[in-house]
Amino acid sequence: MRTGIATVCLSGTLKEKMQACAIAGFDGIEIFEQDLVTSPHSPEDVRKMAADLGLGLDLYQPFRDFDGVTPDLLKANLRRAEAKFKLMSRLGMDTILVCSNVATATIDDDELRAAQLTELAELAGDHGVKVAYEALAWGKYVNDYEHAYRLVEMVDHPNLGTCLDSFHILSRDWDTAPIENINADKIFFVQVADAPKLSMDVLSWSRHYRVFPGEGQFELAKFMGHVVRAGYTGPVSLEVFNDVFRQSDTERTAVDAMRSLIWLEEQSAKWLACSPTETETAAGNGSASRRRYPMELATLPKVNEPAGFNFAEVKADDTVQLEKLLGQLGFGFEGRHRTKDVQLWTMGQARVIINEQAASHSEPAIAALGFDVDSPVIASARAQQLKAPVVARKVQADEEVFQGISAPDSTEIFLCQGSPDGTAAWTHEFGEGLEHSAAQQNAVIDHVNLAQPWQHFDEAVLFYTSALALEPQPFAEVPSPSGLVRSQVMETSNGAVRLVLNLAPAQQAQAARKTYQEHIAFAVDDLVATARAARDRGLEFLQIPANYYEDLDARFDLDPGFLATLKELNLLYDRDANGEFLHFYTATVGSVFFEMVERRGNYDGYGAPNAPVRHAVQYDSLHRV
Repeated sequence: MRTGIATVCLSGTLKEKMQACAIAGFDGIEIFEQDLVTSPHSPEDVRKMAADLGLGLDLYQPFRDFDGVTPDLLKANLRRAEAKFKLMSRLGMDTILVCSNVATATIDDDELRAAQLTELAELAGDHGVKVAYEALAWGKYVNDYEHAYRLVEMVDHPNLGTCLDSFHILSRDWDTAPIENINADKIFFVQVADAPKLSMDVLSWSRHYRVFPGEGQFELAKFMGHVVRAGYTGPVSLEVFNDVFRQSDTERTAVDAMRSLIWLEEQSAKWLACSPTETETAAGNGSASRRRYPMELATLPKVNEPAGFNFAEVKADDTVQLEKLLGQLGFGFEGRHRTKDVQLWTMGQARVIINEQAASHSEPAIAALGFDVDSPVIASARAQQLKAPVVARKVQADEEVFQGISAPDSTEIFLCQGSPDGTAAWTHEFGEGLEHSAAQQNAVIDHVNLAQPWQHFDEAVLFYTSALALEPQPFAEVPSPSGLVRSQVMETSNGAVRLVLNLAPAQQAQAARKTYQEHIAFAVDDLVATARAARDRGLEFLQIPANYYEDLDARFDLDPGFLATLKELNLLYDRDANGEFLHFYTATVGSVFFEMVERRGNYDGYGAPNAPVRHAVQYDSLHRV
């Protein structure tokens, strides 16, 4: 699959954008007109730069408001078009995007539109240019891709074809199956963009909230599957308008964009294999998975979703408070590593590493997560093909070799060899610690909550989806004293791995990982017993206001004795049709706090109604004089 990206997706100058696209590995680019107009480089310079960088110049865009106009305006439009065709010759480009008219069309007549597009196609032919006509979702008279293609058929000129843009099609919920009926020779260009499902006017939606494939909720694999079946072989190019992307680091955004196309290519191949046509079904024997199309779709090494958390790591210069907190919760100290300045603390199968090695944080912060996977080497190879940076880790003889990659927020992700009984082979590398109490509870890491910098939130969703096979759940917005906190849950199908990505409020966004709290949650069998034991060890709980318990009683009509226990121990409670959820929070150390939870029945949430309480109490604690 030939990959492309429109320069409008990125921040920076045209030269910076082109260099970033080349570094990310794109085959070609679309030059957005404004990027060229504002560039100090001549068209000839841009052409040479592209050649030196190994980039194709695939599309010049956009040419707006051409069709459905009066004769006088048509004459002016043709003059304008000829100027752009001459410019494209200097650039060495042969395809231009023409959008259906939005602003100047006054005549709703397909015969007239076809006649005017014929004149444009003939003029384009004189200059060796192909015109890709695209139906904008908000076009005045033409807003449907099938309508645009009918006009292309009416014109029947070799220099006029259509452009299929996933946003303009999927935002209007148009059926994508008819794409397969389009003559492949008339599909001159394909643009893709994802987006969250929003209730707003489609123009504003398009101009500000598009995201890269895998970061929204559109069925892009299905869209691309139909495009592939149609026989299209040209570029698949990203056209994403997003306020955040255009303020972010150019090279990093380009890499995220390339990752999205690699992911989309794999997902499209899967859709084709799982969605055979009637002819393929009649042939039997799974012929859909063997069907060859003119566009070859590459796939990645296949991996299963993680089986669970292997460990969580907190890094700090001074670890005294962390050690005290874990001990109060009931974790046992397993000792120090034989060659590295790190400690291991465990409770059942919940393992926490405290890392003092060249700590970059003056106060404790979550630094790394380990996940149990079937084949760490294959999983790492997949992640690297998805542009994930490799994390180097020095090892001595007889030490476990971890496969490590870096997440968008710089959290280190280690892919570990899982074991049927949930143990970890590397724990033998730690010396003797303290003797454990026989009454120590069993525990596992239930979920981890990570704060995401504002400019990398969407990137993180795609990273964990594509590299770690986690599935994004519908996002939520939680009120806090600092503003709304956007919360995105990523999890495995069985809930063995739950990762919660939080986008900090705007006032904290500039240094989210330094000022916004993150936490690790541990699940135990008996939370009340755990809380009582922790209290006896001197644990400082997050203090829950009495108003919360009055509201809790009103909502759930709890047994008075049970309610009194919750209040006594600062426990929070939630219930749904499937079960109950009990949890409590510790005070924050640095940017880290811990949560202890108990899931009863089939409760599958996170106590979302209690989140505003936690945010408010933490805010008050941080700002208390």
